[in-house]
Amino acid sequence: MAKQVVAQVKLQVTGGQATPAPPVGTALGPHGVNLGQFVMQFNDRTKEMKGTTIPVIVTVYNDRSFEFILKSPPAAVLLKQAAQVAKGAANPKADKVGKVSKAQVLDIAKVKFNDMNSSSLEQACKVIAGTARSMGIEITD
Repeated sequence: MAKQVVAQVKLQVTGGQATPAPPVGTALGPHGVNLGQFVMQFNDRTKEMKGTTIPVIVTVYNDRSFEFILKSPPAAVLLKQAAQVAKGAANPKADKVGKVSKAQVLDIAKVKFNDMNSSSLEQACKVIAGTARSMGIEITD
């Protein structure tokens, strides 16, 4: 008998630091997933991205098995790392909290490109630049 998909759960977990505690436990526990097995596999696959928020889509099957797909980190997280700021500006039009170069925006767009619905890298750069502006991060040459 073929496996049937019971649920698809979307989570954002810190890379290399997942634990069976919330949010992982509360999201996957009701579906009967072996939390220890998920945490071990997730931490093993994300050990080089330690400390970065990683979106993950977990597909749960009727026999309680699962598989998961790792996505690229959110653009805001990558921009905060590039600008070396803790958080975005409360009022981005008036306050500027940091600066990133066009080269850094291009690097972020390359990382995010597979998970974006942009047709070209140039379009992806514009999307990342818009996210930076909405966070109060300036883009320099």
